[in-house]
Amino acid sequence: MTTPSKITVYHIPVCPFCQRLEILLELKGRRHEVEFVVVDITKPRDPSLLQKTRGTTALPVLETADGKIIKESMVIMQYLEDLFAVPAIAQGDPYRRAIENMLSKLEGDFCTQGYVYVMNQDPARRQTLNDNMLKQYAKLNDFLLEHSLNGTFLFEEFGWAETVFTPFFMRFWFLEYYEDFELPDAQSFARVRLWRDACLAHPAAQQTSKEEIVKLYYDYAKGAGNGALLPGRARSSFVFEPDWRTRPWPPKNKYEYSATDLELGL
Repeated sequence: MTTPSKITVYHIPVCPFCQRLEILLELKGRRHEVEFVVVDITKPRDPSLLQKTRGTTALPVLETADGKIIKESMVIMQYLEDLFAVPAIAQGDPYRRAIENMLSKLEGDFCTQGYVYVMNQDPARRQTLNDNMLKQYAKLNDFLLEHSLNGTFLFEEFGWAETVFTPFFMRFWFLEYYEDFELPDAQSFARVRLWRDACLAHPAAQQTSKEEIVKLYYDYAKGAGNGALLPGRARSSFVFEPDWRTRPWPPKNKYEYSATDLELGL
């Protein structure tokens, strides 16, 4: 790999941390100014990329036009926000910026709980994990009621906090599919449901679909993440070929059955 002539992001197309950057750039109208290079996580990392990242494999990674490396999605988001300052996506008012940062800080536990839930292989834990996931949504609901009682988004428009959370709202389609998880139709979740649904529908956040996520994340649902191979399988559900659009939908009963490569269209 040579030094790029413009900003380059090394990424995984369905990675939520990578999608954040795409959403931010779409909101700014600058997506075309950044080159996204796809990394196949089912294969060993390219040695030249490992040299750039000093041996780390986490993605996304941004390389500036003069060859400098920036890691961690939130750090890269802030870099792009500062570099492409207009239009600003983060709030300019210090207090409002603090509010969106406080909401963004809730993403860590929210993300972790969703992935622990989908990767679970013990049917006896399902109800506990379901309850824990609802607690995470309840925290978001409470925050939004306190700081944005009558709005749809946190502030007037889809912004920084929405960019942070939307990729996980999308990834958690795998909870709906493999765990039959759903937000109860109750007033206690009404505010966060409004927010989530508006985020999912926003034009700047359409880089992926429920079908793509459900199909590619099948191995996560069976307890194997980041391109790892399950027993008896020769190919990961994260492979690029055959294209996910040509594959059948995976079986929903993850606790009772393990699909073969052939059954997954791999």
